[in-house]
Amino acid sequence: MKVWYTTLMRLLKMINIKKYKLIIFFSIFCVLITNLNSEEKNFFNQAKQKFEEKKLEESKFLFQRNIVYNPKDAKSYIYLAKIFNEQKNDGEKEKNLNTALLLDPTNEDAMFMIINIELDKSNYSKVKELKTNFKKICKNLCNKIQNIEDSLKDIEPKNES
Repeated sequence: MKVWYTTLMRLLKMINIKKYKLIIFFSIFCVLITNLNSEEKNFFNQAKQKFEEKKLEESKFLFQRNIVYNPKDAKSYIYLAKIFNEQKNDGEKEKNLNTALLLDPTNEDAMFMIINIELDKSNYSKVKELKTNFKKICKNLCNKIQNIEDSLKDIEPKNES
């Protein structure tokens, strides 16, 4: 800001503009730049719209870009996990879900998706642990608990005595 002010003051001397006009111009310029920067740095809504339109590559790019500017946005990681699920990239899906849970341990969407991953792996003890945590945090997906319990019945306990 100091550089801009100094430059504008030099300009003032060069072209003999009244000081108050220059200050008004400078103020408007700063407001516009600030608004542009804040809009550019939040790509979540654009990314979500592309996701809903099934434009997965564009959506993935925008979610990743949003994470660059907002690294603690757990929702972006969840949507990336959904994209990687569609693309059958289980490793990246799991990484993004774990990151989302690390940032927001009470996110029931991420927790439920992790439970499904562990069910696919037939990891009985991990599913039981996650199910217990899921019961504590569920608000909207509580009806899924019975599905988890039914799936647990199909898994032979490997780590239980």
